[in-house]
Amino acid sequence: MRVAHTATTLSWIPSESAQGLLESGFQMGLAHYDPPPSDVLSGPDEVRRLRDDDRFRFANVLAGWAEFSDDGVPTAWGYDDESGVVMGSTTVRIASVGATFAGVALPTLRPSPDVGTDSVRLVQTVGGRTGVPLPRTVPYTPLVRWQAPIVWTTLALTLHSDGRGEVELSGASPFPRHWLFGTDGRLLGKSGLTDMKRWLSDSFGPRSPWGEQDSPVLVAAVESAAERALSAQIMQAGRRPRVERLAAGSEIARQGNAGEDVYLVLDGVCAVEVDGRVVGQVGPGAIVGERAVLEGGRRTATMTALTPVRLAVASAADLDRARLAEVAREHRREED
Repeated sequence: MRVAHTATTLSWIPSESAQGLLESGFQMGLAHYDPPPSDVLSGPDEVRRLRDDDRFRFANVLAGWAEFSDDGVPTAWGYDDESGVVMGSTTVRIASVGATFAGVALPTLRPSPDVGTDSVRLVQTVGGRTGVPLPRTVPYTPLVRWQAPIVWTTLALTLHSDGRGEVELSGASPFPRHWLFGTDGRLLGKSGLTDMKRWLSDSFGPRSPWGEQDSPVLVAAVESAAERALSAQIMQAGRRPRVERLAAGSEIARQGNAGEDVYLVLDGVCAVEVDGRVVGQVGPGAIVGERAVLEGGRRTATMTALTPVRLAVASAADLDRARLAEVAREHRREED
């Protein structure tokens, strides 16, 4: 029996994620943020189309196969030709003049497969750097770097003799945002935190998979379709939302307190607590605070930042109440 599956990561730069001098560059048009990808990928051809449309920075396409005997023992395995890196490009614009720089891909890393009694686990690391120089100081010799930091993802695909394929994002660069798509092409998870400061200072040389180490990644759950629609409304509103940056451990809302704003988690992971009990965690794309708006103006949960977070703060008056109500209904189901 032959089992074949494809898993993918898309890595893109979300709105408001740049900081410091790089943020100024984005505001001047020297670089651009990326619109969120679709939550469904039809396959490698769509990945290449998105690359041609300059919709992401790079993609990791892991297309693997395994042959199993009649009693389920792996007998052969490998990677399809379409498996590997799909590198994006960077367009720099000054006034009306623009130039596009192709990304520089690093060699694809594929350690020896982990072969079990009835499964094969394939691992693939891909990445590279932008073709545009990024001079900066770093805390390591020689203290100044000219090339841009490295971006990467490490993707694992486990093929089972019963036909299943399991997907895991096991490592990634601290920046940009990484989205994980499962074997059915649907969005399965996303990196919960982008850390541009750590990426700028650490992601080169031995501090990468092409040196001595990978970087663990915090994978957050996917938001609902209703939250995604409301997120688009918040970020595309005529009035730019206020963006707050909070340190890990900060209290964002307290159960029972008055509240009239709705929060969109742009980055980071937060704990949600009701009556002193943690009921879940939320990550990028989640909408919180809608129930206070709809149910009497009091917060129904306490929310605390587990990591550094960025929040877009929106006034309920600017949002579609029907969508707010749909999100609130979904959150109640999660508590049941």
